[in-house]
Amino acid sequence: MNCWSGSCLMENYTYNSLTLQIEGFSVSEDSMYTVFFLFLTSYIFVMGINIGISGIIFIDKNLKQPMYLLFCNLSVSDIIGSTHVVPRLLSDLLLPPSERLISYYECVVQAYTTQLFGATSHTVLMIMAFDRYVAICNPLHYASIMTNKMVIKLTVSAWGLAFVLVGILLGLTIRLSTCRTLITNPFCDNASLFKLSCESVVINNIYGLTFTVVLLTSSIGTMVLTYSKITVVCLTSKSKSLNSKALKTCSTHLVVYLIMLFSGMLVIGLHRFPEYSDHRKLCAILFVIVPGSLNPIIYGVQSKEIRKFLYELFHSRKCLS
Repeated sequence: MNCWSGSCLMENYTYNSLTLQIEGFSVSEDSMYTVFFLFLTSYIFVMGINIGISGIIFIDKNLKQPMYLLFCNLSVSDIIGSTHVVPRLLSDLLLPPSERLISYYECVVQAYTTQLFGATSHTVLMIMAFDRYVAICNPLHYASIMTNKMVIKLTVSAWGLAFVLVGILLGLTIRLSTCRTLITNPFCDNASLFKLSCESVVINNIYGLTFTVVLLTSSIGTMVLTYSKITVVCLTSKSKSLNSKALKTCSTHLVVYLIMLFSGMLVIGLHRFPEYSDHRKLCAILFVIVPGSLNPIIYGVQSKEIRKFLYELFHSRKCLS
């Protein structure tokens, strides 16, 4: 029997089993190592660039600004998002489908981390939008508003809100008994977990929908409101330096937000089309890898302070050599 073709699957109806099977990707043996190498390279790149940019922000005194400190939250979120998915995915790629097993409790932890990553992707960008709003619309009061205490409050709010909302989401899921064992995804998430149950999941669907609508409405609403006010200030201001600053910082933030939003919407949309299962799985992985790769690059390119730090670092190394 050729298990690589996906024919060796566990029994779909096993009640309250503590061992689950992850369907993962349907990859042929010929392309298995190529896909493994691509995901491994992507993971190393995401980890390296996010850890690197966070390290630069904490080392360079010129970068001890609220905007960069808040950006570190995004790097932490991207690191968590990549680490909880990609290493497990890499190990599963080298196994036949019948051996891609995961314990129920490990799956719950991974599902919680998956949803937490998705939620913080929105909440962190919301507090970053607030920072840009204060910097451009109230520049004279920026220092008095965006104090270290305020940065801590915003950070705790972004993560705390996500922790609570996702905790309720997973709490409603783990109360259900399971009658299936196959996770039809490359990794565990909330939807994959409650689909294992044969009980009614109406409450889960209602809360999940409410959770998604509230998060997206708050996120998009914050962006529209802050950028509308920033646009009004720029249109009524005769200061070229203010307009230039607004264009640089806000366009960067907006690009990062749109990448995250589009990636997430694509994954959610493809859930409605079972015939595109493989596309959905790939998009779910890209939702973790693509924003995590692009966010530090986009912020690094537009930041004069980060470019200056890197230039001085490489220039000093050249002088030493």
